[in-house]
Amino acid sequence: MNLCDLGTIKQIMAAHGLTFRKEFGQNFLTRRTVVEDIADNCCDDENSTILEIGPGIGALTQELALRFRRVIALEIDRGLIPVLHGTLAEYDNIELHNGDVMETDLAELLAPAFAEGKVSVCANLPYYITTPILMKLLESGLPFDSITVMVQAEVAARLTAAAGSGDYGAITAVLGYYGRAERLFTVSAGNFVPPPKVNSAGVRIDLWKERPWQPWSEEIFFRTVKAAFEQRRKTLVNALSSGFSELGKEAITEAVTACGHRPDIRGEKLDVAQFVALSDRLYDLRAGK
Repeated sequence: MNLCDLGTIKQIMAAHGLTFRKEFGQNFLTRRTVVEDIADNCCDDENSTILEIGPGIGALTQELALRFRRVIALEIDRGLIPVLHGTLAEYDNIELHNGDVMETDLAELLAPAFAEGKVSVCANLPYYITTPILMKLLESGLPFDSITVMVQAEVAARLTAAAGSGDYGAITAVLGYYGRAERLFTVSAGNFVPPPKVNSAGVRIDLWKERPWQPWSEEIFFRTVKAAFEQRRKTLVNALSSGFSELGKEAITEAVTACGHRPDIRGEKLDVAQFVALSDRLYDLRAGK
């Protein structure tokens, strides 16, 4: 069964009395080559378990099941569960769960999979909740090998931007702290049903096995990044003066220049390593060193 065929999708939805639910951000892919490309790029080890978030009617799930040892599919829409039991019936390596990824205890769900080997994530993410889902995955502390997602093209640009570019922002720096992001391909809106208003892009994030940097305080590192971009038009000194009001502008200026930056530099010019170094300096200041 071709689950990317528009007629088949509509027939399945109608047979189960279902409509595309906007509140869940449902946009199903209608081009098989795109689905195959996502599955091909999501993981390098065929013995891995793949956590798929939002399988829909199972088009990507099928391709993942053909390529990897096991697939754990987590679908928020209860109405799609009977559909998935039908479309995925011939596969014995798929584990289906009904639940909201934001409310799911991923450590508990994936404990058996991590005990058996590597685990990666693959998802055609709802646009409205892309960043919260990514942050939950990254902040979970779970040792994912990689995270491959389909997101809005403009979000993909932010996730993969280089320091100093117009698309570089807090999410880029935070993501860079956890791993390396690569833009895979662009997918036009016409390849989905219903078609979204914008184009999409595939992004793969390979998480660091050994992080290249370790700040003295993760809390201060994330606070530094947040403050640097919270008032983007301000210089880094002025932005940090608001975010670390307890330190004072003079001390912050000294911290910025001590790290080798001009006093008028803006936050988007700093890469992850430079943010780590600056956060360590601010940590010392707060500790009175």
